[in-house]
Amino acid sequence: MIADNLQKIKQEIQDSCALVHRDPKEVTLVAVTKSVESAQAEELVRAGVMNCAENRVDKLLEKKQDLFDFPEIKWHLIGNLQRRKVKLIVNEIDYFHALDSLRLAEEIQKRLEKELSCFIEVNVSGEESKHGISPDELLPFVESLAACTKIKVVGLMTMAPKEASDEQIHKVFGTLKELRDLVQAKGYAHAPCS
Repeated sequence: MIADNLQKIKQEIQDSCALVHRDPKEVTLVAVTKSVESAQAEELVRAGVMNCAENRVDKLLEKKQDLFDFPEIKWHLIGNLQRRKVKLIVNEIDYFHALDSLRLAEEIQKRLEKELSCFIEVNVSGEESKHGISPDELLPFVESLAACTKIKVVGLMTMAPKEASDEQIHKVFGTLKELRDLVQAKGYAHAPCS
């Protein structure tokens, strides 16, 4: 069943890329394994998915240990990260998807033994229930990250409103793309946002 679902998802990626004249090889499929056991995650890996994501530090560490025989897996932390848990996780992951404060970045920098690829979380919708920096804070925040030499900003991320129309969702992600383009245009070495 996992192999069948994976094939459907890969076909959807190809179809979507064809619509916008994009190379499907530019798309990275990241499997969020937060609701499955390690055995199911292993089945995904055996089917060829080499990017796995968790939103909780303890669960990611557990799955990484369970899947120790697969060192080629790229591990993504997609949830909020409390500063007190930074030391437990930053050297165990390849990507962090929720960088949203300078204090967190400084703590990550202090604990890192290697470069970490990060996505800045931007609260595009402006919802109080969402984490992330405001769009107005983005460029100053990116500039301040230059001092964090082990953090590489590879992109931006946001969460769409839970109860949103297709039009609202397109607007939120369209704004995020504009912000990404703005950061890219600055040519920051520490934040290529590629």
